[in-house]
Amino acid sequence: MNHQDNSRSIVIPLTISIIAISFSAIFVKWSDAPASVLSMYRMLLASLLMLPIVWKNREEFKKITRNDWVFLFLSGLFLALHFVLWFGSLKLTTVASSTIILALQPIVSLVGGYFLFKERTTASALMTMGIAIIGAMMIGWGDFALSQDAILGDILSFLSVIAVVVYLMIGQSIVKKVSHWIYSFSVFFIAAIILSIYNLSTSVAFSGYPAKEWGIFLLLATVPTISHIINNWLLNYVNATTISMSILGEPVGATILAVILLNEHLASWQIAGGLLVLLGVFFFLTQQQKRIPIKGTVETGT
Repeated sequence: MNHQDNSRSIVIPLTISIIAISFSAIFVKWSDAPASVLSMYRMLLASLLMLPIVWKNREEFKKITRNDWVFLFLSGLFLALHFVLWFGSLKLTTVASSTIILALQPIVSLVGGYFLFKERTTASALMTMGIAIIGAMMIGWGDFALSQDAILGDILSFLSVIAVVVYLMIGQSIVKKVSHWIYSFSVFFIAAIILSIYNLSTSVAFSGYPAKEWGIFLLLATVPTISHIINNWLLNYVNATTISMSILGEPVGATILAVILLNEHLASWQIAGGLLVLLGVFFFLTQQQKRIPIKGTVETGT
């Protein structure tokens, strides 16, 4: 498979990933359950749904060393932190407002990649990243609030960005050793255990939720979690910064869905911002694809 074919082959999974993760904020907004419960059941149900595939590939667990398990635990810990912090932030602010802070994820990832993996980037890549970030801020600026709750929500959102970048950085190393299925299952299950312990220690109820909430738990475990599985697979071929940059497409999808499903209004500058995000992400990924060699052939089956 030539380099151009490789470029096209990751566009489809990245697009599916962006669409899938765009539903996450909507589902959280629909729910009245505590953020830690939403996170716990999302990870637990996702782990259970993956069991048939994991059982088929169970021999891969023998490849995991003691040091690998330490990093898997840390990855699960930071994923759990990300969900609790981000879901908690969405309880305090609007979907659009949170996008301003989430837009910082590529920058945090770029800094982390530089210090941890000595990754370099180009001026043109930084420029396209800046265009997309400005666009994401335009989407959220109209609904940006300055109340005490909203500011707390913004702080939680930024901490969630740091947590998810650490999760991706760890994955960038570990997913080279085991398949993305085993990595995803291990991290999801560890995150579920950590969140369960947290809920037990804080006396958060595990049961007593209406059918609507269980439906939301299941939706979170399937639709947006597909994005995490795809991204873990893609870490075999691209770095965490590229994944973080593609995730900037989430505010566009989430804002459109918020208009349709939550009756949130969309201003002209938000439409312009969405176009800037899409242009910035497209050109960034195109440039990165030329710079980052694809290791091996991207298989069609994930």
